Amino acid sequence: MEYVLHYQLDEQTDKSPQVCGTDLHYIHQDMVLGHEGVGRVEAVGDAVTKFKDGDRVGFGYVKGGCGECEHCASGDFYYCKVAPRQYGASDHDQGSFSNYAVWPEDNLHKIPENISDAEAAPLLCAGLTVFTPMKRHGVKPGHHVGIVGIGGLGHLAIQFAAKLGAKVTVFSSSSNKKEEALKLGASDFWLSQDLKAKKPDLKLDYLIVTAAKLPDWEV
Repeated sequence: MEYVLHYQLDEQTDKSPQVCGTDLHYIHQDMVLGHEGVGRVEAVGDAVTKFKDGDRVGFGYVKGGCGECEHCASGDFYYCKVAPRQYGASDHDQGSFSNYAVWPEDNLHKIPENISDAEAAPLLCAGLTVFTPMKRHGVKPGHHVGIVGIGGLGHLAIQFAAKLGAKVTVFSSSSNKKEEALKLGASDFWLSQDLKAKKPDLKLDYLIVTAAKLPDWEV
């Protein structure tokens, strides 16, 4: 069920790899960095049915699991407790900064040709992290979504929630993020340090926390 993936740098991007914050946790380990990859299928196994040679595909943080537990059966490989295959924990020579990698087809995704490698790769980690709960929990037009933090995950969460038709309120500790948040699709912006004093009358249907540390829930 596995096949070989050949990586090609996007001609429109810088030729030097850009290291995500997640990769910095492993930068001194004996392994190939890169947990978000985009490339072309170069060879497929006999049992592969979803992809063919030449397909443009990408992968993220989770490679697979035991394939037999209840979590794997439902496609939640990240929660596999038997034999999880995740970046930094297994297959140390197949990060996206390598030339080739062998991946199971269940954890690869087709990438449209009109999205560059640089734009597509973050969607396969940060993007999936915030988009998956929105879809699973039914974010729809008319819902009010709060997003804490405007970093790698937060800037994507704002765009996804807005495109799903929700009203988006952003909470940040930095006032210089306001213009960016509104440009990305937020309709409201609050400085976290102002919440205790002003006590805004906000009723959120969902709250997505993407900040580096948990907020003060007593506010």
